[in-house]
Amino acid sequence: MPLPVVAVIGRPNVGKSTIVNRLTGAKDAIVHDEPGVTRDRTYRPAFWRDREFLVVDTGGLVFDDETEFLPLIREQAEAALAEASAAVFVVDGQAGLTAADESIAGWLRQQSVPVLIAVNKCESIEQGLAQTAEFWSLGLGEPYAVSGIHGNGTGELLDDLLPYLPAIENLEEEDEIRVAIVGRPNVGKSSLLNAFVGENRAIVSPISGTTRDAIDMLVERDGKRYRLIDTAGIRKKKNVEYGPEFFGINRSFKAIRRANVVLLVVDALDGVTEQDQKLAGRIEEEGRACILVVNKWDAIEKDSHTIYDYERQIKERLHFLEWAEMIFVSAQTGQRVEKILELVNTAAEQHQRRVSTSVINEVLEEALRWHTPPTTRQGRQGRIYYGTQVSAQPPSIALFVNDPKLFNENYRRYIERQFRQQLGFTGSPIRLFWRGKKVREVERNTANRATRV
Repeated sequence: MPLPVVAVIGRPNVGKSTIVNRLTGAKDAIVHDEPGVTRDRTYRPAFWRDREFLVVDTGGLVFDDETEFLPLIREQAEAALAEASAAVFVVDGQAGLTAADESIAGWLRQQSVPVLIAVNKCESIEQGLAQTAEFWSLGLGEPYAVSGIHGNGTGELLDDLLPYLPAIENLEEEDEIRVAIVGRPNVGKSSLLNAFVGENRAIVSPISGTTRDAIDMLVERDGKRYRLIDTAGIRKKKNVEYGPEFFGINRSFKAIRRANVVLLVVDALDGVTEQDQKLAGRIEEEGRACILVVNKWDAIEKDSHTIYDYERQIKERLHFLEWAEMIFVSAQTGQRVEKILELVNTAAEQHQRRVSTSVINEVLEEALRWHTPPTTRQGRQGRIYYGTQVSAQPPSIALFVNDPKLFNENYRRYIERQFRQQLGFTGSPIRLFWRGKKVREVERNTANRATRV
């Protein structure tokens, strides 16, 4: 049974995201003193007393303006309200009642969802009653004096919210695969998320920078759960000004870090850019599994060689992700979108895979038989004694050798290729740690000293 949903509604800049952070006990929602920072609806888990629920942050509602994103933001707010068990209508206690608040209240009175009014920015308990008094006229019941910054009044608000939230019994934590969707602005990340979900979950616009927050969405296929994370488009650092876009990009980097698998979305029309290469490098540095998703494939004129030419060019430009699977899709038409999850399953499985020490050493013996380590001019030759996997996510293998300096980059790459050819690890990076005798002796001496103490 899915968790009940609480939708947070209000006009721009009343502090909805601050209230969301307070209700969820986290600082995930971007808070910035500028209207329109939140655009898509974003879901955050919350817990109060014996109830678990989801809080949905929505964009600021404006009913008398059709410019830019405002109609799309209204659609997102309406969608959030349609699935909500209750709504929290946030107003600004310092600014007082406005015509925009009255318009939203009139719209909410037509809905079947119970509504609680949170009068935000009531930092003073003494002045709270005076600040909330005029909001009684909205006809939505008792207004609550709260402070998203300090937390005043939020406990009472949550207490009165609980009766509208059904209790979820025997809620089991299910395994889920976290999938971050990253890429430059306008490559089709939000369209890809919508294609997975089958609805307009994220706002799609040709205007660069539409998505500003990292948006989580749960999708289930064949009994498996996927947490899809749409992220802000990442531009060159010099083009990013401090503000909502800056925070959104930081959220994108955090999304890469918390993902099991990253979908790096590349525009088929533009090909691989310098920014794509930097993103790929970031994914590899973080040790995340990765799928290369070439979007807008429907817009390319093709012959029998086109896909192979594209594949070769992309692999050349993103050579440090040569282990990543590649798929050509169209988020707009849905072409091959569902096949992405099949690749995600494989990459996630390989990313957490563990291999026994005996198998690793069989691979090493075979590799050494075909190609022995190089010998220096002084006659010193590298020797690999044995290897063992020390961790997963990503798979990391320690190789115990006589001296790591005796193994040049070419030979190290050769050993990595042998592991990939023999063991797979498709879609996942692997880490090789070359450990010499001196390192082991230092560790052993340190352990002995600690034992004596």
